[in-house]
Amino acid sequence: MSGYIPTFRVVINDIRKSIASGQLKEGDKLPSLPELAEKYDCSIGTVRRAIEHLQITGELQGRQGKGTYVTGRMPEES
Repeated sequence: MSGYIPTFRVVINDIRKSIASGQLKEGDKLPSLPELAEKYDCSIGTVRRAIEHLQITGELQGRQGKGTYVTGRMPEES
């Protein structure tokens, strides 16, 4: 089981890779939670957990009733 990566971590890593590669740019809107849940074949709660983590780190910003957007900030390395 040493190779297992939780799904919320897969979502986080994938979004970070998309930002780093330029596929997602500052100001871009992410797909909806249901769309992301379908893409990653997981629950909306799992996607929400990943998005909340990226909001805490400042990489994404949620706008009530509008969606979730890329901020352009990179996570701080610890």
